Amino acid sequence: MVKPLTQDEVDNKVDPSVSTQWDESTPVDEQFKEMYKIVDGLKGGLLTTIRPGIGPTSRAMAVAKRVGPDFLFLANNHSEKFKDLKNDKTAQVTFQNSSNMDWVSVSGEAVTISNDDPRIKQIYSKGVNAWFGDLGDGVHTGMPDDPRMTLIEVKANYITYWKSTSSLPGFIKEVGQASLTGKVADTGVNRRLTDKDIQKARETGL
Repeated sequence: MVKPLTQDEVDNKVDPSVSTQWDESTPVDEQFKEMYKIVDGLKGGLLTTIRPGIGPTSRAMAVAKRVGPDFLFLANNHSEKFKDLKNDKTAQVTFQNSSNMDWVSVSGEAVTISNDDPRIKQIYSKGVNAWFGDLGDGVHTGMPDDPRMTLIEVKANYITYWKSTSSLPGFIKEVGQASLTGKVADTGVNRRLTDKDIQKARETGL
């Protein structure tokens, strides 16, 4: 429901869209579980790396596996993202559900792991080879033992996300009313999970 500005907010010149930005009432465990539900339902997102001389560079990537707050990807080590990560380990994974406006942003550090990591065979699935191709030399086959097949693990250190609390028609109505009345639209909850929260989630297996 559209939130009106209070006189106190006006008198103190407090921006209500900022002062009430974060959901501080929901238990952290529940915040993780609801974030996992969003990303697991989407399967893929944008993996962003930092390219020298350019800045943030993104590409769509399917998530091979989520391990708690961290994400595993299978990628071709001949691609430019590996050059990016060699220079700067900073990475971001973002997800968005266009049907209800839910989104998740995972900031962290990416670790690239050689082809002999046993997890590659564990998370490899049919269809991955379509993105590698078979070069016909019996080595570069697009299968798990293809030397191009490399694991990228994004270890999260900060997560923000938005969870919609209204349907798409409700969202449109709420935003429209807020635009007409000058009040602040109330369409969902914005949450943040800090490095401390994330480390605890790893330790407890959340």
